Amino acid sequence: MDEALPFDVAARCLAELGHPHRLQIFEHLVRAGETGCAVGEVQAHLGIPKSSLSHHIAQLVGVGLVTQSREGRILRCRVERHRARLMKAFIDRCCEGLPG
Repeated sequence: MDEALPFDVAARCLAELGHPHRLQIFEHLVRAGETGCAVGEVQAHLGIPKSSLSHHIAQLVGVGLVTQSREGRILRCRVERHRARLMKAFIDRCCEGLPG
């Protein structure tokens, strides 16, 4: 049986992804794969202030789309694969009836 993502959870995730910087962060981390990226790498990629980046990452962590782990002095971010897969399945289900 497929696990379903409740509408309220999906809505919170989509709301957080509705900001351009958060969407860019999420996409960058998805492309980084299982190893994720150090916060400094994400900052270099986006070119936004560290304080803004921290805020956006905290929003993504808060809805469970991103996790963080400390590796010495480095804070590494990764997409939470299970939640991301549920989001993909939710979007796929919602779009099944679209033509073409």
